[in-house]
Amino acid sequence: MRLVLIGWGAIGSEIARLLAARRSAVQIVAVAVRDAGRDLPFPLITAPTELPAHTPDLVVEVAGRAAVLPWGQAALAAGADFAPASTSAFAEDGALEALLHLARAHNRQILIPPGALGGMDALSAAARLPLAQVTHDITKPALAWAGTEAETLCDLASLTAPHCFFEGPAREAGRRFPQNANVAMITALAGVGPEATIIRMIADPAATGNRHRIVANGDFGRMEITLDNLALPHNPKSSALTALSLVRLIENRATPLVI
Repeated sequence: MRLVLIGWGAIGSEIARLLAARRSAVQIVAVAVRDAGRDLPFPLITAPTELPAHTPDLVVEVAGRAAVLPWGQAALAAGADFAPASTSAFAEDGALEALLHLARAHNRQILIPPGALGGMDALSAAARLPLAQVTHDITKPALAWAGTEAETLCDLASLTAPHCFFEGPAREAGRRFPQNANVAMITALAGVGPEATIIRMIADPAATGNRHRIVANGDFGRMEITLDNLALPHNPKSSALTALSLVRLIENRATPLVI
C-alpha cells in the first residue's frame, strides 16, 4: 500500500519507525514537510499540488489543524483515502462537510482514527440505536492546563482537589481548548455529534498523567471507558496511543485480517 504522511513531528516519525520495525506491507512514498531541505529517507513534498504525482492509496495527516483541509482536499481529489489525526479541524463549521463532498465525488473515504482514545468502535456501534447521553471527562494534572483558558477560569496553582473548569458541547470545547479538541471531536463523531456530546475538563493537582473517561447511555445499554495514557518517551506532549492507533489504521488497510 502506498502511503503519504503529512507531517514529520513526533507522531509522524514514530509511525514510520513502527511500520519499519513491524515490516508492515506499506511503502511510504512521500512525506510532506515545510522544509524540503530536511534529510529524510523518503521523497519530500511541500505543497498539496505535489501529492497526485506520488499516486497514494492512503494519506495520513499528522501536521496539525491547519493542514487538514488543504491536504485532505488534495488527497481525495487524487483518488486516495484520507485519515486526519487533527480532527480538531472539524470543530469549524463546514470543514467536515467540505471534505465529505469531495469524498463522495471521488468515491473515497475519510477515516477518523481513535487517536488517544479507545472503545470508539463500541461507541459508534451503539450509536446505530438511539443514544441518550455521551459525556467525556478529560482530566490532567492541574499545571498541565497552564497556557490555556483554564488559567482564567480557576487558580491552577492553588487547587487542592479535582476541579471541573469547563463543561459544555464538544464543538465549544474544540474551539476554546484546541489542545484537547482532537479527542473531543473524535468522541463526538463516533457518538451523538459535536453539539450533544458533553465534554468536561478537569484539573487535578494529584494527577500524574492524562485520563479520559467516556460514559454513554442508550438503547444498547451503558458503557464506561477509562484510559490512562502515557506519552511518547521523546515527546511528553504526544500520546503514545495516538501513534499506535494510526499504525493500526494503516495496517488495517494493507493486511487481509482486520480487527
